[in-house]
Amino acid sequence: MRFNVSASGFSGATGRGGVLAAPLIKEKGQSAHTTEIDRRSGGQLTALRAVGEGSATRFHFSSSPAGTLPADQLLFAGLGSAESLDRQAIVRWAAAVTRKLAGRNIRRLVIDAAPIVAVLKGASPALRANGGASFGEGINASSKVKLDAAVLAVELIVRGVIEGSFHEGLDGKSQVDAFPAPLESVEILLPTGSDLTAAKAAVRRSEIIADGTVRTKRWANRPANEMPPLGIAEEARDRARAVGLRARIIGARELERMGAGMLMAVGRGSENPPCMVVLSGGAPRAKDPLGRRLAMVGKGVCFDTGGISIKPADGMEEMKMDKNGAIAVLEAAATVAQLDPGRVIHAVAACVENMPSGHATRPGDVVTALNGKRVEITNTDAEGRLILGDALHFAERDLGATHLIDVATLTGIVYSAFGGEVAGSCGTDPAFLDEAHLAARRAGEVLWPYPLADAYMKNMDTWSADMQNSGTREASLIRSGLFLREFTTVPWVHLDIAGTAYRRSTAPWAGRGSTGSAHPTLVELAMGGGVRR
Repeated sequence: MRFNVSASGFSGATGRGGVLAAPLIKEKGQSAHTTEIDRRSGGQLTALRAVGEGSATRFHFSSSPAGTLPADQLLFAGLGSAESLDRQAIVRWAAAVTRKLAGRNIRRLVIDAAPIVAVLKGASPALRANGGASFGEGINASSKVKLDAAVLAVELIVRGVIEGSFHEGLDGKSQVDAFPAPLESVEILLPTGSDLTAAKAAVRRSEIIADGTVRTKRWANRPANEMPPLGIAEEARDRARAVGLRARIIGARELERMGAGMLMAVGRGSENPPCMVVLSGGAPRAKDPLGRRLAMVGKGVCFDTGGISIKPADGMEEMKMDKNGAIAVLEAAATVAQLDPGRVIHAVAACVENMPSGHATRPGDVVTALNGKRVEITNTDAEGRLILGDALHFAERDLGATHLIDVATLTGIVYSAFGGEVAGSCGTDPAFLDEAHLAARRAGEVLWPYPLADAYMKNMDTWSADMQNSGTREASLIRSGLFLREFTTVPWVHLDIAGTAYRRSTAPWAGRGSTGSAHPTLVELAMGGGVRR
């Protein structure tokens, strides 16, 4: 797919095939582009607005008068109201437009971005994502290049088109949705006077990020029989070679010798041995431009039966998605390496299968964590915190991480509390947690914090060890964070993506399966996009 940006308006336009997508935005006025489209289409937009059309997910195809517009077909696509518009909505709009073309054999898409740019210029602090007067420095805050409204529009549209082109099936085969349009070229029309040099740079930047998100989805969707722990390791090693990262695969024997007792306890019941995957960029022990040595840690449970504390059969097939956190951090490191070769970054993926067998860990077993703490395992289905605890300590001790962020499909309760649109967050350092939240807003994702209330530590007391891994149902979400905190001493943030990691049904902008959740946020955070300027 080839992207192009222009700011020449519609003068001398001829059809040249394809579809022109024009956003319908509920607002009093409209951009010069929108007015021109309305005039050249014989007042089609005026007619739609007269009957109240302009909401998201509404689409209207029509033919454009010959030679009057830059495409032969016209697609009015609802984007909602200007007041409620945010970055995620723009990405999803572009994805929905792309998916709407499925089955139409359309190879050329033209997107009129001028109305979106007009809204962005008068945007609220929420849309700007940094609470200030500008849009910030974008994905690489260490650069001094300010984003203007046109550049931001391009970034969000390119991301949406690429994500909307993603096929839910493997190897081009889908069982759930129609094939996406076989787009060959996408042209983005900007207002006259836009900085095309900056816009073209934004295209390339967004292509890298969106390709990473799509890779995350495709990788995470692989079934457990095709993607065991060592399968993740092999894929990660190949990806590291392609982007210039160092890869280290720590197998079961080495993990045993290291003393990673919690990780080993989870993987003990499976015939597929556990492993820890480490990807690193930049010089060893060096720091990034912000003075950090950031390590991203991900939960990679390739399949989660619950172990001896076995889950109900209904919906257990979804547990192949319990590796989303690991995939997100590995691909985020690869994306960062492409955006800024040589930048200091680490990704650690703790990869296991949680299976019942004669070798499986039993409720009541006591194991020694990598940091020396003794943990009684009272529930083998609270396994994610066990493998993350060892991985977090490893990242701090062996990689010298000064800042840690972990990503995991950790608790079912976060889905009950926040649903499928909001991920939960907690952390030990308010400034670093604020960086993560700002990075998420700039990435078009939503985090919501919950407290690490020390009072609930007593619920993990046990007479036979330093602590237990589960405890009572009271404040179970908070206690999962409190447990992880025991294995870190540096600034740390936890993201629980159990609700946002995968879709159980289709939407206009996406199909079933992995959403690539947290990947864009991790990239923003690693590149300094969470720093207030």
